[in-house]
This record gives sequence, C-alpha cells and structure tokens, in this order.
Amino acid sequence: MKTEEYRGVLDRFEGDQAVVLLERNGSTIDDIVISRKQLPEDGNHVDAIFVVEIEGDRLKHITYLPDETATRSKQAQDRFRDLSERPPDENEG
Repeated sequence: MKTEEYRGVLDRFEGDQAVVLLERNGSTIDDIVISRKQLPEDGNHVDAIFVVEIEGDRLKHITYLPDETATRSKQAQDRFRDLSERPPDENEG
C-alpha cells in the first residue's frame, strides 16, 4: 500500500479527537480525525504544523514541526497587524 505525505495543521479538538487538516502545495485537500493521544506531545495545540504520513486511510506517522509552526504563526500575526493598520477608505469621513 502506498504512503502519502502531507503537511498537517491541527484545526481543532472534538473531545478526545483531533481534527488535522491535510495540505498539499499550500491548499487544504482533506482532513483526518485522530485520537488526541496520537499527537506528538509538543504539537498538542491548535495550529501546530506536522508532516503527516497516511497509508491507505490510516495514519502511519505524524511529526511535529516547531519551526514551521512558529513561522506560520508569525506570518498570521503580521497579516492581522497589517490589516488592522490599513489606512481609512477615502470615502470615510
């Protein structure tokens, strides 16, 4: 059986389950629901980034990427800051 590799983003928790969005080439293409116990301890938080290996329809391996998690978090904060500092529309009084 072929193993597929994705980037995973921990989207949310539903009780003891974790919903991980699967990305390829920067686009979300699917998601998986796994036991929270299957997450690496350091990556047990929303927006954590992983390398996710899927074999068939089962999780084969998941590896936390702390540096990529920090980079994406900073990029999101920067975008939010930039949007909040946007100059007023010239039609506004």
